[in-house]
Amino acid sequence: MPETILKVNGVSKTFSSKKVDVKAVNNVSFDVKKGETVGIVGESGCGKTTLGRCIVRALNSTAGEVIYKSEDGTEYDLQHIDKKTMKKIRREIQMIFQDPFSSLDPRMTVYDIISEPLRANFNLSKKEMEERVKGIAQKVGLNPSYLKRYPHAFSGGQRQRIGIARALVLYPRIIVCDEAVSALDVSVQAQVVNLLKDLQEEMQLTYLFISHDLSVVEHISDKVGVMYLGRMVEYAPTDDLFGKPLHPYTEALLSAVPIADPTVVNDRIPLEGEIPNPANPPSGCHFHTRCKYCTEKCKTEDVEFVEMEPGHYVACHRAKELKLKGII
Repeated sequence: MPETILKVNGVSKTFSSKKVDVKAVNNVSFDVKKGETVGIVGESGCGKTTLGRCIVRALNSTAGEVIYKSEDGTEYDLQHIDKKTMKKIRREIQMIFQDPFSSLDPRMTVYDIISEPLRANFNLSKKEMEERVKGIAQKVGLNPSYLKRYPHAFSGGQRQRIGIARALVLYPRIIVCDEAVSALDVSVQAQVVNLLKDLQEEMQLTYLFISHDLSVVEHISDKVGVMYLGRMVEYAPTDDLFGKPLHPYTEALLSAVPIADPTVVNDRIPLEGEIPNPANPPSGCHFHTRCKYCTEKCKTEDVEFVEMEPGHYVACHRAKELKLKGII
C-alpha cells in the first residue's frame, strides 16, 4: 500500500483588513498518498487556490499544519520550518499555475524560464544544465529549437507545457496543479491532461489537482475533495464521490455537469437561496442557505467532517439520514 506523503491537518487561512476578516480556508484536513492524484473542486471563491498556495507555502497559513514526508523518510511541518529547510523542500514540491500567459516572464527566453529553478537550487555546469533543460523540454513535447524563443511566440497550450517543464526540471515528488488546464481550449486540455498522466507514471509524481471542471477531475483523480466557502464538505475516492455523493452540494455540482448526448435529459438541481458572503458566513452549516434539505439544526449547529464510509468523509448533519432514505 502506498505511503502517505502529505498530511494536511486543520489548515486555515484568514485574510484580515481594518474592516473585515475573511476565512478563505477554514479547518481543512486530508491525506495524499505517494503516486496518487487528489482533485480539489468547488465554485470560484471557495478557497481551493488559497489552499494550494498554503500547502506549498506561497502563503503562510493562519492555523494548522502541512506534514510532508521527504524521500529519506523525515517528516517536516511545512508551515513551521525555517527558510533554509524550506528552500531544500521546495525542490520536491512544485506548482503549475493557472494562467500560462501571466505566469511566464515575457523578457526571458524559454531556456531561461525552465533553467531558472536549476540556477536557484544547484551549481550545475553549463553542459549539465543544457542537457537537463533539453531533456525536460522533450518530455513535455517541446522541440529543443523552441528554447531560444520568447513566450509571446507560443500558443496557450505550448506556454502551459513550458510551465510544466519549469515545474518538472527539479524532478519534484509533488506537484500542485492550480487550474492547470482551465485557460486552454478543450482539445488542448485533453492533450495536457494526458501529458500529466503520462509524466506521473514515468516520473512517479504525486499531484494535487485544483480545478472547477468536474469532468477533468474525474478523468485524472484517484480521490476528490469538494470545497464550499473555505471548508472541505466531502472527500472520497473518485468513483465513490461521482457514483454516490453524500453531500447536497456535491449532488448539485454533479447534476450541473453537461452530458454529451442530446437524447439524455439532465436532471439539474438548481441551487436556490442566497449566496453567502465569505466575510460574514452563515451560522451552523455554511451551505444551509442554499440547501433544500435544510433543518433548524443545520442553521444553528456547526457540522463536523466525519467518515461515513471507509475513506468517504462528509460534513453534513443529515448525510446518514438522506443516504438511508435513498434521497442522495
